[in-house]
Amino acid sequence: MDNNLIIEENYNNWTQSPFDTSTIQDVKNLKINNKLEFKESFYKNLSFGTGGMRGIVGVGPNRVNQYTFGKNTQGISNFINKISTKRESVVIAYDCRNQSKELANQVADVFSSNDINVYLFSSIRPTPELSYALIELKCICGIVLTASHNPPEYNGYKVYWKDGGQIVPPIDKKLIDEINSVKINEINFKRNDSLITLIDNEIDIKFVKNSISVGKIGDSNRKDYKIVFTPIHGTSYKILPEVLEGAGFKDLHIVKEQATPDGNFSTVKSPNPEEPEALNMAISMAKSINADIVIGTDPDADRIGLAVKNKKDEYILLNGNQMMIILTEFILSKRKNLDKSFFIGSTVVSTAMIKNIAESYNVDFKVGLTGFKWIGKMINDFPNQTYIAGGEESYGYMVGDFVRDKDAITSALVACELGSECKAKGITLVDYLIKCYIKYGFYKEKLISIEKKGAEGLKEISLIMNKLRNSKIDTLDGSKLVSIKDFQSSKEINQTNGEINNLDFPKSNVLIFESKDGTTVAARPSGTEPKIKFYFSVNTSLKSKEDFIAVNEILENKIDNLTKEFNF
Repeated sequence: MDNNLIIEENYNNWTQSPFDTSTIQDVKNLKINNKLEFKESFYKNLSFGTGGMRGIVGVGPNRVNQYTFGKNTQGISNFINKISTKRESVVIAYDCRNQSKELANQVADVFSSNDINVYLFSSIRPTPELSYALIELKCICGIVLTASHNPPEYNGYKVYWKDGGQIVPPIDKKLIDEINSVKINEINFKRNDSLITLIDNEIDIKFVKNSISVGKIGDSNRKDYKIVFTPIHGTSYKILPEVLEGAGFKDLHIVKEQATPDGNFSTVKSPNPEEPEALNMAISMAKSINADIVIGTDPDADRIGLAVKNKKDEYILLNGNQMMIILTEFILSKRKNLDKSFFIGSTVVSTAMIKNIAESYNVDFKVGLTGFKWIGKMINDFPNQTYIAGGEESYGYMVGDFVRDKDAITSALVACELGSECKAKGITLVDYLIKCYIKYGFYKEKLISIEKKGAEGLKEISLIMNKLRNSKIDTLDGSKLVSIKDFQSSKEINQTNGEINNLDFPKSNVLIFESKDGTTVAARPSGTEPKIKFYFSVNTSLKSKEDFIAVNEILENKIDNLTKEFNF
């Protein structure tokens, strides 16, 4: 159907019952006052994907509001009541974003009206605590309202299942089918207060205790380790200090300007610890008090950013791959009697260096698609093996299986445990990272994200991916191409002999090019933002610490060459 016809049909639907009078008036005003925003809000339905829904808050079918979230919730309720003969329970959490609390209560309304028990957190909580609560309370499903690190105008609806992890096949497809079959007039918003229980601090206490139990693995004088922490206006503002102080870190300094939850994230352009600017205020404080480490978490506290001092007392930002390297090395170094009954997990676009670390400690290494739900799924898929830790390049890490999603809280504790030990030994975390490069090979990565907003942006991203699939790439920075992995077709093409092998992964719009020297370039549209992402990885050997600067420059030049080859 033509876009204009779709827009007109959606407009007609949204300006009559069952939509409330306030929504109808907002829709009419939008059409008159902001034609571009009106078009973007009504040209399609905001889709519920394999992890949930994320979008801009507003009226219309392509926006986050009580009706789009209500449709999700009614569909999930229908599914739960179909598969269960007893009254099931769900748990709902929400972050600091504008309208999160109101939307969370509306989601609770729908669940309770469908005869489902609801545990609703009384105030904002981190996403990893939702995962923990789901397991602790023995719920069938968990919902967290968050748009993670997206800009302030976004909100989202993430769905977790009874194992504590995000929904994965086959549950995700079944839920999508149920949600898509729901009509707006079928959403039941009639709240049943008798089925709703508010959660105060009882889960907090247990989560903090478990986090400390899992993450306190170092052996040093913690009280002398100076930490600067910023929650970047998010949900970790209270619980992360409790975990660090409970573990023995007393010299903790919080960035006051960013310590108050704020859905507008008023002191930063983006509340994303992947963006260097997000930690500027924390680094400035660290310089003034000579802190040992800077920690920043995103709004829902599943992603973590670190800045650490080098020998020159300069603060160096670690990327997600580098954090994963040092945390994994440290955690494995503290374990005894390791063998292939233990495993660590990662993703197809994260550093291949992790595999070398796993092999060195004789533990199994598993790799999944982008998205932490696939690492969580590994725990269920391999019940005879014990998960130790895992991470992905996008600043996510999970220690142990007491939660089933990336967890900035426990990861921050492990980082401080490692940093404190390094300080006691007279070395920096940068020194520790360089030691890893010497031991396992020097891997260097770079991520380039290109933003493409709206309907036209989606078309552009699709064209870029199609162009890459049809390209005739022979080399990567002079190294002969040996394979192309296309996760959309589930095929790996050997460029040497033309042999085609099947990829044992769910289908996903990801392309990975690999050359003879281990250089890789991956491309994929983001699942949560209007962006296409390119991941560059190069590697070589590093013989000594003294060679680090020179070898680092060589690898930087290789990445620069690759970005030019791909027209960046």
